[in-house]
Amino acid sequence: MTKAAELAKMGEVLTNSQIGGRRNIIINGAMQVAQRGTSQASITSTGYYTIDRWQVAITNGGTWTMSQDTDVPTGEGFANSLKMDCTTADTSFGASDSLYVRTKLESQDCQNMKKGTSSAEKVTLRFWVKSSKTGTHIVELLDNDNSRFVSLAYTISSANTWENHTLTFPADTTGAFADDNGVGLGIHWYMGAGSNISSGTLGTTWHTTQANRAAGQVNLADSTDNNWYLTGVQLEVGSQATPFEHRSFGEELALCQRYYQQFSGDPEAYAGTEADAESCGAGVWYGSSQILGMLAYKAPMRTAPSISFVEAGTTTATGDWGTWYGYQVGKTSNDTSPVDVITSDNARFNFDTSASGSTNGGGTYGLVRDGKQIKIDAEL
Repeated sequence: MTKAAELAKMGEVLTNSQIGGRRNIIINGAMQVAQRGTSQASITSTGYYTIDRWQVAITNGGTWTMSQDTDVPTGEGFANSLKMDCTTADTSFGASDSLYVRTKLESQDCQNMKKGTSSAEKVTLRFWVKSSKTGTHIVELLDNDNSRFVSLAYTISSANTWENHTLTFPADTTGAFADDNGVGLGIHWYMGAGSNISSGTLGTTWHTTQANRAAGQVNLADSTDNNWYLTGVQLEVGSQATPFEHRSFGEELALCQRYYQQFSGDPEAYAGTEADAESCGAGVWYGSSQILGMLAYKAPMRTAPSISFVEAGTTTATGDWGTWYGYQVGKTSNDTSPVDVITSDNARFNFDTSASGSTNGGGTYGLVRDGKQIKIDAEL
């Protein structure tokens, strides 16, 4: 094939991969945004802990610390990576045990894969990874709408060295994604797998056999010396991997806030004034000791979220979470569940305060107190 023909063929592939528009389906693939915090130790259960849109899924797979790290591949334009560090080992996984890091995509955002049709597309996953554990590692795509899987292996050849891997997953003409805001596709980076999902032969075409999901996966939980890093994750339609699509921090943050956002008081500086507290809403006094108002989200959310009022950095519910200013300064809420109408766009404050004496109809606005947080969660 001549050079001109090669370039023409590349142009055709890239057009099919939507080079002219947004290519990367992954949110926060450069690990820039970490609204919940930059480090969480003692992880033994499934949850979102630090970096937005990235979840640890664990069933009896040791104990881990998840963090946003600054160890990145040189010269690639990344400032952050996701780090998993084993702090308590599990040298022998039970049959039903598993450990992986995953991100999830809404079904409506997977429509361009044309899955379940005769025109179904391949998808290409590219990422940077570094680990102290060499050997075979597995990445899986999970079609949540139809309970179908496909897995490919990548090999970490050199310990503690950044490596760039590209995996092209086959098209699937069976099982279309629903056109809704539920979970459509999960992308799983396995770190350990029990025999229930690893005792077969790796399923490199779309299938429904549990034992074929993670066959050959090494056990990253077998030593407290083990760690694993990930960054620069890009998933795009087609068989051609293209350079990473860097997005601004502001754009990435806005995409993440569809799934999670929070309002926080400043634990260092706030001392009964509004100077260093975050505004969380506006309202009016209803009678002398009740406030009605609106909690306006920072961005519209995927669905009506769960809202919790907690001590900062914890899941511990708190009273005395906000101070309200306006007609009479310094009113403090004493209700740990002060919202009663919740939609994907906003929520209504409706609560009693710990003091009385204000005038019905007086305007007021809310500030989150020191060391307190309002967590708003619509994660997949």
